[in-house]
Amino acid sequence: MWGISLITPLLDVPLFTRVSAAIIFALAGSGFSLAGVISFRRAKTTVNPMKPETATSLVSTGIYSVTRNPMYVGLLLVLIAWAAYLSSAWALLGPLGFVLYISRFQIAPEERVLSTLFGSEYIAYQSKARRWL
Repeated sequence: MWGISLITPLLDVPLFTRVSAAIIFALAGSGFSLAGVISFRRAKTTVNPMKPETATSLVSTGIYSVTRNPMYVGLLLVLIAWAAYLSSAWALLGPLGFVLYISRFQIAPEERVLSTLFGSEYIAYQSKARRWL
């Protein structure tokens, strides 16, 4: 994202505005991620996205009633914050690439494992909470 911002035209946005937007997005992203981690810790289940098969419970309350992936939403918002700070519309290719990559190579495999582990309970949860927002 930083590299793209160096070779493409920047948006003419005052420093205060772009820094303020970046802080707001970064705080929101941190909040989403932290809420997801806290919910998993309270449920005493794994936070490790590389080992979804070790999940001991399905968390579907709190932030997980809003989105099935609050930690990924949090990371996305931090990337959007970085793009806002860079003041580059082209830097938004970073968050777009993140969504495409993480959906295909992380979320889809996680969902297959969770469907196997929690069956109809997970299928019902999928119909109630969106993957992103």
